[in-house]
Amino acid sequence: MNDNIILHTEHLKKAYGDEVVLEDINIEIKKGEVIAVIGPSGCGKSTFIRTLNLLEKPTSGDIYFDDICITDRKTNIYDVLPKMGMVFQQFNLFNNMTIEKNITFAPVKHKILSESEAKENAKELLFRVGLSDKGDAYPSQLSGGQKQRVAIARALAMNPDMILFDEPTSALDPEMVNEVLNIMKELARGGMTMVVVTHEIGFAREVASRVIFIDEKKIMEDGAPNEVLDNPKSERLKSFLDSVL
Repeated sequence: MNDNIILHTEHLKKAYGDEVVLEDINIEIKKGEVIAVIGPSGCGKSTFIRTLNLLEKPTSGDIYFDDICITDRKTNIYDVLPKMGMVFQQFNLFNNMTIEKNITFAPVKHKILSESEAKENAKELLFRVGLSDKGDAYPSQLSGGQKQRVAIARALAMNPDMILFDEPTSALDPEMVNEVLNIMKELARGGMTMVVVTHEIGFAREVASRVIFIDEKKIMEDGAPNEVLDNPKSERLKSFLDSVL
């Protein structure tokens, strides 16, 4: 396996009963890549990204992360999955915890950091996402954009090798979208490996190193942003881009 490949899938399939959502998904993701995943609503984009970290269990096929087969029942996934951060559409913060506690909870629980180390790390991360004054606040006191920035800080607190983003801006008011995208751009510039399910075609064009178009249960196109977005090969992608641009 190429040392530069952090994650790859082999013949990945996901079905709910008789309804097949994803079929024969084969992908290699290299360290430092920013991959934007686009496609029409209901095409399986979110299922795809949630399958990569086993939030959705694949029906068949294999997923390898750092050369470890995480779909093998013998693998202790709790040794592996903390290295794969996740940022959700609806933030998924703990409403009964302060912002600082939301960020420190997982690294302390997984014994990655001590309580004091985690608190110091949380301060640094909150500064990084522009929320230094919000450590003692609760999620209910924050705007949607601020909650999503906390969610990114929480993912970073685990010092992941890769972060998955499931439509991170789709629940936000338009004026809050850029404050989240700017943090993601900074992460990309810093070399973080990212897979981002998004409707933000401008972000895909500006930041992504690859764009993947999913439809009809498969990856239909995969390439550099200028190839996929400016020179689509399939009529299906042309039609999709016409509807969103």
